[in-house]
Order: sequence, then structure tokens, then C-alpha cells
Amino acid sequence: MIVQREVWEHIPLLHVHTKEMTVESPSVIFIHGFGSAKEHNLHFAYQLVEKGVRVILPDAHLHGERAKPNTSTQQLEPAFWDIVTRTVGEVETIDKTLQNKGLLANNTIGIAGTSMGGIVTVGCLSQYDWIRAAGVCMGATSYTKFAEHQLTQFAKAGVKLPFTDEQLADTLSALAAYNLENKGDVLQRVPTIFWHGKEDQVVPFEMSYPYFEKHGENSRSAYMIDEKAGHAVSRVGMLAVTDWLAQHLA
Repeated sequence: MIVQREVWEHIPLLHVHTKEMTVESPSVIFIHGFGSAKEHNLHFAYQLVEKGVRVILPDAHLHGERAKPNTSTQQLEPAFWDIVTRTVGEVETIDKTLQNKGLLANNTIGIAGTSMGGIVTVGCLSQYDWIRAAGVCMGATSYTKFAEHQLTQFAKAGVKLPFTDEQLADTLSALAAYNLENKGDVLQRVPTIFWHGKEDQVVPFEMSYPYFEKHGENSRSAYMIDEKAGHAVSRVGMLAVTDWLAQHLA
């Protein structure tokens, strides 16, 4: 197994593969969570590469090698949605680079991620029709609903955000373009596995399950619930998600 640190366009990433892989091998772009970095998801990459899937682990904007010195996670919070939407755009850049490098035939590519990465995956599903499989771990299927939830939590905690009411309204309006709520056909088109802990207090279970309940029946997708888990993917969940992606990209 080869783990190469590379920079594609302006994006630092880890390219994880084997010498035996060819242009015919499927690929997965795997996005890390808020405050994390590309190397923190190497266990997902290991499982996928073992199953014959090339993996690209990028650093999101202001994360990992792109982080500003001495910036705390709390200081990053006002930039959350800028980071998310930028990363949705950068996923397309990575896909095009895979093709330009001759590493991807027939566009057999999947997208997956945890927490913020799961939310990015939802955004990609809403924007791109070339995704062949997806894994949403602890994600939210409505950007606007989750943003409103965040605002409520900030208010309860007494956190004052550096935005006017008008700026917040504009942000919520812009985020609506990434919602899956009115795009029920996505789960029919793209085999997608959701994983969520029912005790998650960061991205509540209710941020994704109602969408699946409404649109997932008789679809090509699945929803895996861990009744006791909080905001952390279990080993069982990690294995299920990587198995799903490998199976549906084969």
C-alpha cells in the first residue's frame, strides 16, 4: 500500500493506492471532519484500498496543511459554511484531476466523509450527477436546517457570531441550493449508505434520518443506525461504509 503526499491544483492531499491499481480501478474521495485533517481518516482509506479502491484524502480549506497558525476550532466556527461549500467545489477539481492524470476511467468514483465531510458529501450529491456511490457518516441532508440548528445552539451558549441578520439570511438562502430535501431521486440514482449514532449531539440523527425515511424506501440506498453511538463512527460502521462503497463501485 502506497501513501503519497501530493498537491493537486492548490489542494494538499494523500493519494492512497497500490502498485497493482490501474485506470480501471475505482476511486473514492474521502472528506474529513471539522477541525480534523486528511491523515485522520487513513483507517477508512486502508479498508478501501484493501478492497481495490483508490482513495484521495484532501485537506479542507483552513484545515491540516492549510490551517492558519494558532487558530482554534472555535475560531474556525464562523467559517464553517464557507469551508463546506468550498470543499464541495474542490471535490469537482479533484475529480477532474484524477481524469487528467489518467487515473480514472469511466468516472467510477465515490464520495464519502465524516461529520463535516458527510455534510460535504450531501452537497456533492446535490450538485453533481457523476457520483457513482456515496457514504454519509453523521451528515445533514438539509444545509439550511442544520445551519438554523447551529444558530440555535450558538444562541443558547451565548456565542455572538460576527454577522449581521442580513448576512445570516443571505447565507441561509445560498445554502438552500445544496439541500437534498427536494431531490428524492438522488437515493434512487446513487447507492448511498448513511451511518449515524442516535445519541449524536453535534449533528443530530434527525438531521438525516427523516430524509431517508421519506425517500429511501425501495431505493438503492441504506441507513445504518447505532442506537448508542454519539458523534463518532464505530468500527462496525466504518467497515460497513467501506464495504458498501467497494461493493457498489466494483
